[in-house]
Amino acid sequence: MRIGAGANMAACSSVPCSFPAKPDPHRRSPSGILSSHLPRLPATQFRRLRSLSAAASPPASRLRPRASVSTSPAPSKDYEFTDGNGEVELRLDIQKLGIASSKDVFVDVDDTSLLIRAKSDGTLRTLMNVQTLFDRIKSSETIWFIDEDQLVVNLKKVEQELKWPDVDESWESLTSGITQLLTGISVHIVGDSTHINEAVAKEIAEGIGYLPVCTSELLESATEKSIDTWVASEGVDSVAEAESVVLESLSSHVRTVVATLGGKQGAASRFDKWQYLHSGFTVWLSVSDASDEASAREEARRSVSSGSVSYAKADVVVKLGGWDPEYTRAVAQGCLVALKQLTLADKKLAGKKSLYIRLGCRGDWPNIEPPGWDPESDAPPTNI
Repeated sequence: MRIGAGANMAACSSVPCSFPAKPDPHRRSPSGILSSHLPRLPATQFRRLRSLSAAASPPASRLRPRASVSTSPAPSKDYEFTDGNGEVELRLDIQKLGIASSKDVFVDVDDTSLLIRAKSDGTLRTLMNVQTLFDRIKSSETIWFIDEDQLVVNLKKVEQELKWPDVDESWESLTSGITQLLTGISVHIVGDSTHINEAVAKEIAEGIGYLPVCTSELLESATEKSIDTWVASEGVDSVAEAESVVLESLSSHVRTVVATLGGKQGAASRFDKWQYLHSGFTVWLSVSDASDEASAREEARRSVSSGSVSYAKADVVVKLGGWDPEYTRAVAQGCLVALKQLTLADKKLAGKKSLYIRLGCRGDWPNIEPPGWDPESDAPPTNI
């Protein structure tokens, strides 16, 4: 998988693996019927869709993070970690190593990684190797010393107000730490594959304690027919229009991760259907032929700058070398890395999304107009 960012996107990381494409032709609809047989949505059912989507995803005041239950115990750590005022501290037990002086300790550090080694009995041992810190540090201000039986390493944070759950950028750290940056704003997953969108959205939602919402499930539940049958009988335009109604209803909710329909039947595939998608942080999952991270980054940049597809409106783009459900968490982690970088690069972005929602998602993103602005008006813009 390669995770790249375009010109106006602030995220890029990589997971060194390539996924074989594995289509899932047997995915079932909520009713248990194979997704390929059923009828037509009359105009009167659009109102029903609006109310059903609201019922499935409660209002913002009623949403509560979903507890994540694990059957396996959390791995034990061989260090103590604390986050203080503008700095983080590591304490490693070195009593059994027989290290008496800080001269036997070697700390190699840059702005994003940390390697701690110590000489014991003539052997150089690796005590800690963190290839990606949770966030950037001021490496030149790193200090370390021995306090009784512990090696203490002090790191100065660049983003002093950012709370570090742990020293590394692991799945556990990201899911715990990203919510302070999202500030309740929902996340929308878009891309050509409904199946991939849903798998990744559910993984992210479970990790960060948000409510997972799949527009395909809402639409199929409301119409009692599969998306495939609906497309066959009514066409892709009808489905895209109905999903847009669902997205409108969901736009006033917070703490949700919304998986949208993939392909031409999805509202996200239409340039004129992004009015309500902009209410959340939007992640585009895009299959790529890039062989490395640099190529993926360049491919993403070209996609965004050309604007040839509507998905380029997304806040970040994640490039995939294929798909395998076993790597769902790796993709979800890449999405969180991208969102973390995005929100740290623009600390006002979450507040701007919130304002856009409060003013009614009128379609004036990213140049938000004053209250009372009419999208149908010919008056010149006076952005706030």
